[in-house]
Amino acid sequence: MSVAYSERQRAMLQEMGIRVWASPVPVPVAASVPVVEAAAEKVVAPVVVAAPVANPASVSAQGIALRPSGVAAMDWDALRAAVSSCRACALCERRTQTVFGTGHPQAQWMLIGEAPGEQEDRQGEPFVGKAGQLLDNMLRAVGLTRGEAPAHEQVYIANVLKCRPPQNRNPEPQEVAQCEPYLLRQIALVQPKLILAMGRFAVQSLLKTGEPIGRLRGRVHEVPGLPGVPVVVTYHPAYLLRNPMDKARSWEDLCLAREVMTDV
Repeated sequence: MSVAYSERQRAMLQEMGIRVWASPVPVPVAASVPVVEAAAEKVVAPVVVAAPVANPASVSAQGIALRPSGVAAMDWDALRAAVSSCRACALCERRTQTVFGTGHPQAQWMLIGEAPGEQEDRQGEPFVGKAGQLLDNMLRAVGLTRGEAPAHEQVYIANVLKCRPPQNRNPEPQEVAQCEPYLLRQIALVQPKLILAMGRFAVQSLLKTGEPIGRLRGRVHEVPGLPGVPVVVTYHPAYLLRNPMDKARSWEDLCLAREVMTDV
C-alpha cells in the first residue's frame, strides 16, 4: 500500500520547498521512480519533487533539512543569505530573525559569543542591551570599538548560534553542530589576528573541549583546524552582570589578549 504523510509532515516538507503527492497509477521503472514489489503487484511509492531553488539544501534520511551546500566557499553576501534562510534545526521555527554578526569584515579582533537573546532576536544584532553596554565598556578600555573607526580599532562580533534558543536556554549540541560551518566561514572571511571567545558554549564549541572557563583562561589556545589564530578565553558579559566579582578576571583576560596582539 502507498505511504501516507501526516498533515504535519506535509507542512514540514512544504516549508522546505518540497511538494509531495502520491501517483495514482504505476510508473515504469525506466522513469527512475522507486517501485515496490508487494504480493506480485507493483505499487508506486509517493513521488517527491523538489521545487527549484538557487542554492538547494540537502535533506537527511530522516527528512530533516540540512544546511545549504557550499558554505565553506561562500562570500559575505551568500553566507548572510544562507544564514537568513537556514532551517537546519528547530530554532528557525520561533526566531524573529537570524543574528548574523556585525563589525568590520577585516577586523584584527574577532569576538565570539554564545547565542542571541531576546533583544538580539528582535534587533538582529549580537550583544545589545545591558550586556552590550558592558561589552562596549570592555572594548573601550583596550582601545577598541564596534562603532565607526579604522579597521585596526574595530572588532567583528559573531555568535556560535545564529538563532535564539527558546527562553534563552542553553544551546543543544546538535544546534551548535548545525551552525558551526557558518561560524567557521565567518572566521575564514575575517581572518582575524586574535579571537576572544566569550562564554562557556563559545569556548567549548571553538576549542572542542569540556573544560570550564576557569581552567582555560589565562593562557592562549588555538581553534582545531585553524592553526596560527590565537584564542583567548573569557567570561560572557551577561555572566559578568550576574557575577560582578569576576570582572577583574575578565580584565586580566583582555590584558592578555592585548599582549598577544602586540606579538602578532
